[in-house]
Amino acid sequence: MTGAAPAPAPAAGLRATARIRAAADGRGGTALPLLAGEGPLALRRTRATRPEAGVVLVGAMSAPLGGDHLTVEAVAGPGAHLALGSAAATLALPGRGGEPARYDVSLTLEEGASVRWLPEPLVSVRGSDLRVRTRVRLAPTARLLLREEQVLGRSGEAPGLLRSRLGVTRDGRPLLDQELACGPGAPGGWDGPAGLAGHRALGQLLVVDPAFAGAPPAAAVLGEFAAVTPLAGPAVLVTALAPDALRLRELLDSARATYGW
Repeated sequence: MTGAAPAPAPAAGLRATARIRAAADGRGGTALPLLAGEGPLALRRTRATRPEAGVVLVGAMSAPLGGDHLTVEAVAGPGAHLALGSAAATLALPGRGGEPARYDVSLTLEEGASVRWLPEPLVSVRGSDLRVRTRVRLAPTARLLLREEQVLGRSGEAPGLLRSRLGVTRDGRPLLDQELACGPGAPGGWDGPAGLAGHRALGQLLVVDPAFAGAPPAAAVLGEFAAVTPLAGPAVLVTALAPDALRLRELLDSARATYGW
């Protein structure tokens, strides 16, 4: 007698998706017809200044652990305005099996929409392995304010392996596509003089605004380890290195006051 075939092993790690859709409400504000979170990706409405709708990600459990795959998907429909953030820093933690964790963010902005994606820092904990991918699709008249902050290790701790990629298209054409890798296992030189030069906090602020088409920001240096780079489109990218998360936030907040909203 032939026994039944063994059931396939369950996929390692947690799978969770948060879905958000913002739509103009016809009264000068923004409604949220879809607001659905799973597992550690709990979503809460927040008060925001009209015409924006506010949403914050609230971590309901420790994640991402090795093997987890978390996804945030947000769509701002025509004329909708969304402020999206997180309640606390995200800790990338090691899992039991050594598998990498994944954290994907997808933002879609339709005509006349705006999104402010301003999460708290991502902390790469010793022994962790995290792959982050952020993809943004913009209509020609959309506006975007995006901040990324990454901290390599907790206080006095070596970092894990962090691989991050940011891709932005506007009107179907590439605007920005960049990738970084740092920590144990990353290509050599990531922490050398041509890389992070010993800094443990790095971040960037991307502002896409059709108003820049008529008056593009000029390239500039903001202190010793921060730079302003105009992109080939109505956009500006600010990149910064700092010894810690507090100093990094100060640099990016200063840039936001100048270029963002």
